[in-house]
Amino acid sequence: MLEKPDLPDVKIVDCLRNQYGLHLIHLAFLPLGADVNTAVYRVVTADETPYFVKLRRGVFDETAVTAPKFLSDQGIAQIIAPIATRAQQLWASLDDFNLILYPFVEGHDGWDVDLSDRQWIDFGAALKGIHTAVAPPALRSSLPHETFSPQWREIVKTFQARVEEEIFDDPTAAKLAAFLKTKRDEISKLVGQAERLGLALQSRSLQFVLCHADLHAWNLLIDTSDTLYIVDWDTLTLAPKERDLMFVGAGMGICDKAQQEALFYQGYGQTETDPIALVYYRYERIVQDIAAYCEQILLTDEGGEDREEGLQQLTSQFLPNAVVEMAYKSENSLPPELRFH
Repeated sequence: MLEKPDLPDVKIVDCLRNQYGLHLIHLAFLPLGADVNTAVYRVVTADETPYFVKLRRGVFDETAVTAPKFLSDQGIAQIIAPIATRAQQLWASLDDFNLILYPFVEGHDGWDVDLSDRQWIDFGAALKGIHTAVAPPALRSSLPHETFSPQWREIVKTFQARVEEEIFDDPTAAKLAAFLKTKRDEISKLVGQAERLGLALQSRSLQFVLCHADLHAWNLLIDTSDTLYIVDWDTLTLAPKERDLMFVGAGMGICDKAQQEALFYQGYGQTETDPIALVYYRYERIVQDIAAYCEQILLTDEGGEDREEGLQQLTSQFLPNAVVEMAYKSENSLPPELRFH
């Protein structure tokens, strides 16, 4: 969220004091992230200890905090565990939000800094630890389960039809509608290929593991001591390992060079990947982004700076060497009968 939510600072301060026993001297909103339902703050207490506060509005999935706490407890050092309240709960309710508190880690994301060889290896090892972790039954049963659903594809088809018939007064919405019409045929091919590969996967026997499911470079954090962390667990799901491994070389800042990929797999370990699953997830991620940005921009005129940022993020995916082109290139790994490009 790039613009501060309509929530008085005093309510956040009171919540942190009552639920966590913290006495603040400073609270600062941080304009970070593309999720319009998530706001983050840096707070400093009277003893000069900094903390990171995350406010999540709307549907709250408890596994977004319970799962990383579990994984941190398993000894995966690259995960920042949430801090429990006085009542030993991993979040607190605050009006329309749920508040989660973390230690504040000073650093930069993976887009802003070049990861070292050691950090790529550590990243691979950490992801292997996540994929091989045996979650307790209660946690595993509460996690979303991959079904290769057509939900996002159908949403994109609906918006494609709408922009052909409607005129949008909002400038950002009008620009998005024009872009969708310009890319009509290409987007239809992306949707169709995701559909075809998803149907193929439904009949395959695949092992499901814990997946972060959103491993772009913004979700890698490198602190001032050069320690790498994996952050933002709102999309955690049970899925084939390719759900995460598709990000390696997909044009999202994760191992986009052969040397980086080799270092990542040095840490992760050699593994066989299902090419159909890998390519499916690259296409499906693009389709999901199109659907999400259409909902953000075409269904409402609210959101301020987040709207223009969303439009820029979507259109940039079609630039040379970005995610769409990388998805096309990955088609070479598919059986000939499943290729379209």
